[in-house]
Amino acid sequence: MSVVSRRMLLTAGLAAAGTSVVAAAATVGRRFGLVPPDAAGWFGPGETLTYAAHRLVGRHAMAREFPREMISAKPFANSTRRRDEAFLAHQATGFTTWRLAVDGLIERPLLLSLDELRALAVSRQITEVSCEEGWSYIAEWIGTPLGAVLDAAVVKPEARYVVYQSHDEDAWDSVDIDEARHAQTILAWGMNGGELPVPFGGPLRMRVPRQLGYKSTKFVNRLVVVDSLADWGTGKGSADAEGGYSWYAGI
Repeated sequence: MSVVSRRMLLTAGLAAAGTSVVAAAATVGRRFGLVPPDAAGWFGPGETLTYAAHRLVGRHAMAREFPREMISAKPFANSTRRRDEAFLAHQATGFTTWRLAVDGLIERPLLLSLDELRALAVSRQITEVSCEEGWSYIAEWIGTPLGAVLDAAVVKPEARYVVYQSHDEDAWDSVDIDEARHAQTILAWGMNGGELPVPFGGPLRMRVPRQLGYKSTKFVNRLVVVDSLADWGTGKGSADAEGGYSWYAGI
């Protein structure tokens, strides 16, 4: 056998072994929920490594919280896209007719007013909104832990994700159950000591301080608990992921 033939055989063998290792790792990763739903893209391997590392090592890590004197004097609301007609009708009543729907893989479907949401639990945090475009600000966020809502709804054991929809018809996103139950993940209805202003997502926005700002979707009006994201959009887990951003945006 020639040297070239041996080299080609060795290379082919290593390639096959490498492919087998990657396939095995992917299988194990999916079994233990360590592969993000948009892992098939160009940045999938890097995002998968980040997501898996954060889940294995930083599962309970906390986003930095700041002293009150560091709250930004002029927080940046960024652009507000067109909201649906239902939002405008609720806004006209001061959101007294607004409700948060909770359904999916739960024992008790919910339809919560702002007062009912506030009655479940109250959490406060002074955290930073960090945008992938380079701007940021620090604010006090007041809201109800997402975990408290899930507890009230009684989540079924097979649940893996929480999808959150918005009055902005083009905006929807999701987080895994771990992130949903993290102590700092809240449904924010207050900001800097007052009600959450509409430009910042009022009456209700998701607040996920361990991830980039686009995960903190504004105008949230529905939560759906699911075991798979395959049937949502193109299966990538969010509108932003379908637009080229990472589904997992951990910082």
